Amino acid sequence: MKRVLLIVGGGIAAYKACELIRLLRKRGHAVRCVLTEGGSHFVTPMTLAALSEDKVYTSLWDLKDEAEMGHIQLSREADLVVVAPATADLLARMAAGVADDLATTLLLATDKPVLAAPAMNVRMWSHAATQRNVATLRGDGVTVLEPDEGAMACGEYGAGRLPEPDAVAAAIDRALAPVERRLSGKHVLVTAGPTHEPIDPVRYLANRSSGRQGFAIAGALADIGARVTLVSGPVTLPTPSGVTRVDVETAKQMAEAVERALPADAAVMVAAVADWRVDAAPQKVKKGSAPPALVLTENPDILAGLARHPSRPRLVVGFAAETEQVLEYAAAKRVRKGVDWIVANDVSGDVMGGDANTVHLVTANGIESWERLPKSTVAARLAERIADALEEPS
Repeated sequence: MKRVLLIVGGGIAAYKACELIRLLRKRGHAVRCVLTEGGSHFVTPMTLAALSEDKVYTSLWDLKDEAEMGHIQLSREADLVVVAPATADLLARMAAGVADDLATTLLLATDKPVLAAPAMNVRMWSHAATQRNVATLRGDGVTVLEPDEGAMACGEYGAGRLPEPDAVAAAIDRALAPVERRLSGKHVLVTAGPTHEPIDPVRYLANRSSGRQGFAIAGALADIGARVTLVSGPVTLPTPSGVTRVDVETAKQMAEAVERALPADAAVMVAAVADWRVDAAPQKVKKGSAPPALVLTENPDILAGLARHPSRPRLVVGFAAETEQVLEYAAAKRVRKGVDWIVANDVSGDVMGGDANTVHLVTANGIESWERLPKSTVAARLAERIADALEEPS
């Protein structure tokens, strides 16, 4: 039996906490609840107490509880702390390390894993401040689930709905399960993000890659035991836990960093490397009567070069970002580059910079299409497939 400490935040989605408690109890977990002031406007302590068959905690200022240092005990006795629903306000206070009520105080005091299931208006979820807070929490090791898409109580539609209780319960089961470190002893090289090719000291050629998918893959590989070297172009993402990060700017710098990172057992080349560069002007190019002529030079083909390298990793995985004929172009790229797998996706929508992805795994055995998934789930699934491949006899 595992012990779950459930923090119920404010918002209409708080009612789903009741079903979540029922599911967790059915799975054999013990559940103890902390109800925030906001949450108490939507569900009552008596309801949560009846479902959990345990006392519900609501205040940091309960004399009896705090005489026994209750917030410390609560934060340490659980095997997992779950915040559901996690409102935009609660996520912000968690990211900032605020401790002004029972929920945030025990979150700051806990030494146990934390899982948060967000729920908020679509615009609040997509706001840059919320995304920064989520990135900070994930960088700190908090598991933040992706919200569901759908109609909301406010009448709007989009990402921000609390995932259904069965999905949250399944995520809790995964968090409580012992992690099988299948890639222990293996070194995996990952590239991520864009490259910036300078035109002059203030301008550059680049693309729209956010780096999120590559960073998620690096983190997922580290989670199952790999020693991960992440070569990253210019992005503002936090380094995943357990990952060694090498920052570069240009394609030439990335090629050199990849060379230095070898040997590796596998390489996952997610970076969107600029195909061309220019000879950068030493000073800012001034605007004239006509646009300046840019003479383009081809950048090194890092993926193809790695596939031909004397220290070629046993498994080389490339990515193909396409806007048309995705599967045809990806299959041709796999053969042309000489790599083992290509992960292909259609980037004509909001994939670059977004939180979800629809990918196709192209191998010598055919094409496997995955449903639209959060990038973190794509990363976890791909990491397991890489582990499968490295466990096969050479």
